Amino acid sequence: MKVDYIIVGLGLAGLAFSRELTKHNKTFIIFEDDSQNSSRVAGGMYNPIVLKRFNPVWDAKNQLEKAMPFYKELEELLGGKYDYKVDIFRLFTSIEEQNNWFAACDKPVLAEYLIPKVVTDNYNGIDAPFGYGNVTKTGRIDTLTLLKDYKKYLEKENLIIYNKFDYKAINLDEENIEYKDITATKVVFCEGFGMKKNPYFKTLPMEEAKGELITIHAPELEIDFVLKSSVFIMPLGDDLFKIGATFNWTDKTNTPTEKAKEELLGKLNTVINVPYKIVDHVAGIRPTVNDRRPLVGIHKEHKQLAILNGLGTRGVMIAPTVAKELYNHIENNAELRNEIDISRFK
Repeated sequence: MKVDYIIVGLGLAGLAFSRELTKHNKTFIIFEDDSQNSSRVAGGMYNPIVLKRFNPVWDAKNQLEKAMPFYKELEELLGGKYDYKVDIFRLFTSIEEQNNWFAACDKPVLAEYLIPKVVTDNYNGIDAPFGYGNVTKTGRIDTLTLLKDYKKYLEKENLIIYNKFDYKAINLDEENIEYKDITATKVVFCEGFGMKKNPYFKTLPMEEAKGELITIHAPELEIDFVLKSSVFIMPLGDDLFKIGATFNWTDKTNTPTEKAKEELLGKLNTVINVPYKIVDHVAGIRPTVNDRRPLVGIHKEHKQLAILNGLGTRGVMIAPTVAKELYNHIENNAELRNEIDISRFK
């Protein structure tokens, strides 16, 4: 088999890069072994505001301008519904937080996303004596369904191989790559936490943060927005709500834990006051970087090898943008921004 690209890993990074290749009529094959599941267990929110301090997310406007058409095209291609527009309500806990909200609303970079008033409506199941701040132009991507549907599409097109990628089977010459019975010009690694076992990129400073989420059934909780407090409460429909998320920097397994569940429930019980039942509990490892920027670029010695990784907690926003930048870097020799280029780590 001869292709232009081999992609290793099918999370949001691998999906986004494969779509970029398709747009430019490049051929590819994807290797996926289901060892990483950060994209599948992600909350999937796209939100341009850091709601803890009311600051803009890095590069948010640019990312959203690329991400929204990207997911719309996938809905048209696959015939599914993945993008759910939903506002975020930030629960205020003091007058000071209200004042900080109005100060943030006056900032030009935030003004188009923040509604300059305190929402004082009563919603069953939540005590909010100080009200809420409303963030608009936000939503969630159903990453689990999207990735399932995209896999089916790739299977029909014979573009995916369910097998562990063997680094030792790579043979490099000056222009091409031989991998078993496949010849390609480039390999792009989109492995998430699996990068730690990749001999070509394992020295990059990736941090692994385990995240856990629960889903509850709460018929009396009447909110049609994402509530952000000490946890986020995300409506999924049918009285189901996703609750998250935890951060654990020492546990490197994908196994849900009782400790994390207790942490989430402890926080949840300070926010809502209606009965609920836990119906799901999932965990995954987020690939993050200490400077909170992605890992994008070409190996300094082996120019046929590239990486697209480290998307962190905002992968649904970042993936389409950095996939486009990596493609232009590889194919058109366009410079990568310093913030994302792996060459920033010497």
